[in-house]
Amino acid sequence: MNLWTRHQRGHPLAIAAIIAALFTACGTPSQSSSIDSGATVPATSGPTASSAAAPSAPPAASPAQTASPERSLEPTAGSSLPQGAEEVNLDPAEFSAVIDHPYWPMAPGTRWTYRETGPDGEVRDVVIVATDQTKRIANGVTARVVRDTVRQDEEIIEDTFDWYAQDREGNLWYLGEDTAEFEGGKVSSTGGSFEAGVDGALPGIILPAEAVPGLRYRQEYYRGEAEDNGEVLSLNEMVDVEKGHFADAILTK
Repeated sequence: MNLWTRHQRGHPLAIAAIIAALFTACGTPSQSSSIDSGATVPATSGPTASSAAAPSAPPAASPAQTASPERSLEPTAGSSLPQGAEEVNLDPAEFSAVIDHPYWPMAPGTRWTYRETGPDGEVRDVVIVATDQTKRIANGVTARVVRDTVRQDEEIIEDTFDWYAQDREGNLWYLGEDTAEFEGGKVSSTGGSFEAGVDGALPGIILPAEAVPGLRYRQEYYRGEAEDNGEVLSLNEMVDVEKGHFADAILTK
């Protein structure tokens, strides 16, 4: 499960990742996190280390003091979002690699860092960078390249280059990943890599433009490798972390 809070421009604490609460229930509690909007961007465009990372990266967050009442909306918005293994025909002209989704803006150079503890107690350091690079996906859409690198005991164990794009309605799409896992400094697996439009792989939604409780959507589909689906559970979650108190967070799974 993931918590997403709205980004507020100009607020010094608006860019703190706040996924801590729900990771505990999932067995990978996040211990700490930070963000640096002036980070340098890796020059490479494909894995040099590794990661079979899920497409749920830590979002930007905005502090709040109180939560608003739960909005009572029927899950009708976003009814055209992809489901299961259904085909979608995307018009590249309707998409942009400039991503300003209020719950996860991806300005090039933005860098998220956080620490997570796995189910066996192993501690991992995760760095996610919205690079200044773009990639033309096989389905014709130009996507933003976002690098997700995982280290354990200072050794890179996963490295992923994820591809995202935003449509004109504001939906944030996930178009694939180039991923690798490492053991002893060598690639041990590239399982989970896929590109929308190649070998039957299909794009999915990471965050809908309009979040409505009960809204369901496909996140990614590559038969036998990546078949994740998402659902909006709540719009008024609250969470407390080092950076402050956050309200009106969206809870998804």
